[in-house]
Amino acid sequence: MRCGVVFDDATTLWAGPGTGTTERWLRSTLGAAFGLALPPGPEGARDSVRLLLDDTLEPEAYRLSVVANRGAEIRGGGPAGVFWGAQTLRQLLGRHAFRRAPVRPGIRYGIPHQIIEDGPRFRWRGLMLDVARHFMPKEGVLRYLDLMAAHKLNVFHFHLTDDQGWRIEIKRYPRLTEAGSWRARTKFGHRASPLWDEKPHGGFYTQDDIREIVAYAAERHIAVVPEIDVPGHSQAAIAAYPELGNTDVIDTTRLSVWDTWGINPNVLAPTDNTLRFYEGVFEEVLELFPADAVPFPGLSGFVHIGGDECPKDQWRRSPAAQARMKELGLADEEALQSWFVRHFDTWLSARGRRLIGWDEILEGGLAPGAAVSSWRGYAGGTAAARAGHDVVMCPEQQVYLDHRQDGGPDEPVPIGYVRTLEDVYRFEPVPQEFTPEERAHVLGTQANLWTEVMEDHARVDYQAFPRLAAFAEVAWSALPAPGERDFADFERRMEAHYGRLDALGVGYRPPEGPRPWQRRPGVLGRPIDGPPPHR
Repeated sequence: MRCGVVFDDATTLWAGPGTGTTERWLRSTLGAAFGLALPPGPEGARDSVRLLLDDTLEPEAYRLSVVANRGAEIRGGGPAGVFWGAQTLRQLLGRHAFRRAPVRPGIRYGIPHQIIEDGPRFRWRGLMLDVARHFMPKEGVLRYLDLMAAHKLNVFHFHLTDDQGWRIEIKRYPRLTEAGSWRARTKFGHRASPLWDEKPHGGFYTQDDIREIVAYAAERHIAVVPEIDVPGHSQAAIAAYPELGNTDVIDTTRLSVWDTWGINPNVLAPTDNTLRFYEGVFEEVLELFPADAVPFPGLSGFVHIGGDECPKDQWRRSPAAQARMKELGLADEEALQSWFVRHFDTWLSARGRRLIGWDEILEGGLAPGAAVSSWRGYAGGTAAARAGHDVVMCPEQQVYLDHRQDGGPDEPVPIGYVRTLEDVYRFEPVPQEFTPEERAHVLGTQANLWTEVMEDHARVDYQAFPRLAAFAEVAWSALPAPGERDFADFERRMEAHYGRLDALGVGYRPPEGPRPWQRRPGVLGRPIDGPPPHR
C-alpha cells in the first residue's frame, strides 16, 4: 500500500483559521484511539494532517486529499465541511480509529493515496430521540451525538416532554420536574400487554445539563431542536400544574404522570393562563437553546411544538373552551388548535425563532413561516410544500426506527410495519412528482426513535442500528437515484462498518437476527398490516 499519510509519533496536525472544532475533535478521538499526541506542526510537514477552509466549496462540502509524502489535507466550505471530512478520514483509518484507547500499541495506521470530494444532498439530516417515554441519562445523549456525528447527521430533534414525563428543568415552574419527571410504574411492551414494570421511572436534565448537551452538539456541528409538546401529549405537565387542564370537564387534580402508551385524552385548556404558562416555559427554552449555537444557513433557531394527536373531546364538552371559540370567532375545535399553534408561531417569530410541528399543525390553517415534520406518510409534507411551507420528511412507514426490523418470532416487542435495512436504504425523501419549487421546500429528512418499548440504551441501539447507517447514506448522498440504489454494495460496505460499530460499543441488530439477550420473549408488541398510531 502506497500511503499518503501514516499515523505514528511523527504525525502532526496543522489547523487553519476557523477549523478549531475539528482540530479539537481529531486530537480527542484519533489521538486517544492511537495513543498519539498529534502536536501542532508546520503546514507542509511530511505525514501531517492539514485543516483549512475553502470558500469555493459549499458550506458542508469537503475535499479530502491524501498524497504520498505530503500527508492528508481536508478542505471544507465551512467549519462543518472540514468536520465531515475528518469523519471520512476516521473511517478510512479502520475500525480501531473508533476505539477510545489503542488496542495494538506501536502499530502504524496508514491511508493510501486518494482524493475524495463530497457534500450532502440535504441541509437537514436528522435524528429524533424521544427521552420522555423512557429517560436517557445525559451520558447516553452525548453518546448519541457522537454516533450522529460519525454518520454525518446534523440535526438532533430532542423530544423532551410528553404524557409520560417532563424532562427539562424550568426554574419558574419547579413542579414540572418535581412531579412531572417521574411515574410510579411503566407498561412493559405495547399498551395491550398485561405486563408492568412496577418500579418508578423518571429523570430530567438540569439547565446546565442542557447547556452541556447543546455545546457538545455544537462542537460536532449538530443543531439541537427542542420539542415541547402543546396542546396534546401534555398529561405530565397537567399532573404537575392541574390548572393547565380542562378543569370544567375533568378533575385534573387526580391526574398523575401517565404510565401507559397511546393517545391521551387529557389536553391543555385554551386559556390565557395556559398561554402565559407556556410562554414562560419557552422563554427559558430559548435561553438554553440559542439560535446561533450552530450557524447553519436555514436551520438555525427552530423550536418544535409537537401539535400532533390532540383529541378534541374535552374541548367539545368544555363550556370554557366553547366560550373561547365563540369569543375568537372560530368555527370548530380544529380551528381552536390552529389558533393555539398560531399564537406560539407569532410569539416565537417575534423572538427571531421558527416554529416547526408535526403535520397536524396544517389542520385549520398554518402561519406562513412555520415548518412541518411530515410523519403521516408523504401527504402532510406534500400539502405543506405546495402551500409554501418548509418540510422535513420523516414518514413513519419508512423511517420510524421503533418499528420492527423483521417479521420473525424472535424480534423483540414487535411494533408496526416491518422495515428492514434494505427498506430504509431504499427510502426516498422527496416525492417524484414534486416541482422544482416544491423540492426547494424540502429542508431534508429525519429518522425517529419513539421509546415506548425501548427501556434502556441497549434497546435504543438495537432499534437504531444498523438502519440509521442506511438512513444516513440516504440523507447525505444524492446519487444514485432511489430506484438505482445498490443494496448489495451497501451490504458489502456494511461488513466493514459493523466493525466500527463494534468498536463504538453499539448494540446493533446483527444481520442474522437478534442475539439471545436482545430478545424479549413473552412481551407483547403490536404487529399490524394497516397504518399504526403515531406513538
